[in-house]
Amino acid sequence: MTSLTVVAGSYALLGATVSRDSPVVSKLRDAGAVILGKATMGEWAQCRSRQASSSHGWSAYGGQVYGAYYPHQDPSGSSSGSAVAVSVGLALGSLATETSGSIVLPGERSNIVGIKPTLGLTSRNMVIPISLRQDSVGPMARTVKDAAYMLSAFAGKDKYDNWTLAQPFEKAPDYAKACTFSGLKGARVGVPRNGIDYYLDESTAPVMAAFEEALQIIISAGASVVDKANFANFDPPAFHGNSSIVLDTDFVAGLTEYLSQLVQNPNNIHNLYDVSQYTKSDPREEYPNRDTYVWDRQSTRNITNASPESWQAYQVNLHMAEEMGVLGALDRYNLDALVMPTFTSFHLPAIAGLPVITVPLGFYPTGTATTMNKKGTMVQVGPGVPFGLAFVGRRWSEETLISLAYAFEQRTLVRKRMKPFVSPSFELGHRSRPAMGDLDAHRAQHISMQETMAQPTIKPSTSRSSVRRWTRSWLGLVVGSF
Repeated sequence: MTSLTVVAGSYALLGATVSRDSPVVSKLRDAGAVILGKATMGEWAQCRSRQASSSHGWSAYGGQVYGAYYPHQDPSGSSSGSAVAVSVGLALGSLATETSGSIVLPGERSNIVGIKPTLGLTSRNMVIPISLRQDSVGPMARTVKDAAYMLSAFAGKDKYDNWTLAQPFEKAPDYAKACTFSGLKGARVGVPRNGIDYYLDESTAPVMAAFEEALQIIISAGASVVDKANFANFDPPAFHGNSSIVLDTDFVAGLTEYLSQLVQNPNNIHNLYDVSQYTKSDPREEYPNRDTYVWDRQSTRNITNASPESWQAYQVNLHMAEEMGVLGALDRYNLDALVMPTFTSFHLPAIAGLPVITVPLGFYPTGTATTMNKKGTMVQVGPGVPFGLAFVGRRWSEETLISLAYAFEQRTLVRKRMKPFVSPSFELGHRSRPAMGDLDAHRAQHISMQETMAQPTIKPSTSRSSVRRWTRSWLGLVVGSF
């Protein structure tokens, strides 16, 4: 299929097309992947309505995505459909975009692995933007090794995205080679308690109990855990305020540039004003029940992303996220990575463009009281809802994070402990997955969607050739927020 149509979940772009695929999709095709389709996403990557007026995973065009582990479960994040599709086995893996949490949060709620790469490791060209200074495209998959194979396939420099030219290597590493059972041995990981405690409440007690157990598993695997490896300064109200300036000004500029590249644009959408006016006039967009609060705020700012005010907000946040935040903690305590509950992990890495990987950690226990989202339409917390463990590192440290995450994953196999509440009712089989490379057998029988922890058994050679062999032996991929 072609992926040249673009919607962002909005009827405003229905029928719009671009001239070519994004480089990340093209690279996956070149590696042998079959693109099955596009997943439903949070409309405009949740960059439209205030939280109480919106829902994670809702879009006018695609409808509502639900998580698969509890009836009417909130899937979290804007890359919701990408996560759920992988979780229930509709695809081997998916692409997703994170500005601030939109890979790792839906990843944890779908009991899968998500890698938010270093800003500049993967191209954002032809991807509908929020922020040039924060957006990162990464893989979602059921296992760490699957996500690593995907990342190797589409990472790398791209002449259309200058940020990728800062990569310290000419060719992306073969990240699957980092998947070793001994990956935690000799590692030093830190726990920034002040970056965790800020977000805790009574509903997070099961998460923290599982987190403390995870630390003991990490220690038993040969790693040193440095507790209270705190951030020098952790001030969420301050960095959220600056982030709103950075993201607002980036989105206005980035959206206009993206829309200028459309080959077909049936609704004549050229800027944020056009998007807002269309959204308010089309009843299918459910305005004002789902408001345009974010756009209204963005439209009233009298600055651009080139203005001194935007640059200053960005620099203040960088200092807080780097020297006073993640990088400072890593350096002061001589750490290889930080480890945190996923829901607490993404804020500072989003600002600084640092990598994060989330792996399954556990599930809310039976008897957990259900908590609804702010709109009152979905269950945010309830029995069986998954949560994750995140490893955070320095720029270009994906190999280290993948190694740590793989070693933890293989010791716990959390994903196998609970099946989704829902699963596909079509194209399901009961026979085992065909042998690697047995393409004819793969065509003759369907892959069981319940093989949650099956791992490719090939030995990687070069990253591109190993990925090609891997993708030929599995189902295809789902493209996310494009």
